[in-house]
Amino acid sequence: MTVTEGPVGELLRRWREHRRLSQVELSIQAEISTRHISFLETGRANPSRGMVLRLADHLDLPLRERNRLLLAAGFAPVYAESGLGSPRMAAVYDAIRRILDGHDPYPAVVVDRRWNLVDGNRGITHLTSGIDPDLLGNVLRASLHPEGLAPRIVNLGEWRAHLLGRLRRQIAVTADPEISDLYGELRAYPCDQPEPEVELPGPGDILIPLRIRYGDRELSFLSTIATFGTPLDVTVAELAIESFFPADDQTRREMSQFAD
Repeated sequence: MTVTEGPVGELLRRWREHRRLSQVELSIQAEISTRHISFLETGRANPSRGMVLRLADHLDLPLRERNRLLLAAGFAPVYAESGLGSPRMAAVYDAIRRILDGHDPYPAVVVDRRWNLVDGNRGITHLTSGIDPDLLGNVLRASLHPEGLAPRIVNLGEWRAHLLGRLRRQIAVTADPEISDLYGELRAYPCDQPEPEVELPGPGDILIPLRIRYGDRELSFLSTIATFGTPLDVTVAELAIESFFPADDQTRREMSQFAD
């Protein structure tokens, strides 16, 4: 059984423990008696809809897990999960396309919570040309798989450690078993370079670049990740836009030539 399965009291207890909070700490944060939290966790009391949402907020649960908590307590979910192509998501999709198109000729992708590719711009196709299309469905798999982008990544050990660290932090927040499975799969991929255990900067370093061989040239990128700031829909909350920027003048010139 995972954190996201079970009776509502069991779910509350597991999430509280996953967040490393005692009943006293949660009671202080949520302004609820410790006794009441104990009764909720053991099933001696049933939470109201408002209580479920209140505790979920103080446990900092993702919207998807708040819905699951409501269902476990016998209530209907309150956060919709809309398809990106649905009419109510038109403004969101328009914003995404504007970001992607405006970022050309530099690469940018949109991913869901499990790093599955949702959309991308023309810039990303230059970096992923020749990669097995089956791998392109998941950007982390496409990046680290030995038949993906990995053989072209000059600093594979460093970049791999960065991506796996990012995934570990996501697992700590979401407790998503499928993300844990993805982490295990990626961790098993071979790597012929040392992986730093801790990301320590070298002289003059301020960011970890992605360095890629492209023919007889080397391209270097810095990446940023953007999310929607006020999501009230599960789909919107789980979308992320990763944009890559040239880290040097050579990469900027090369990417400009792609655009031409």
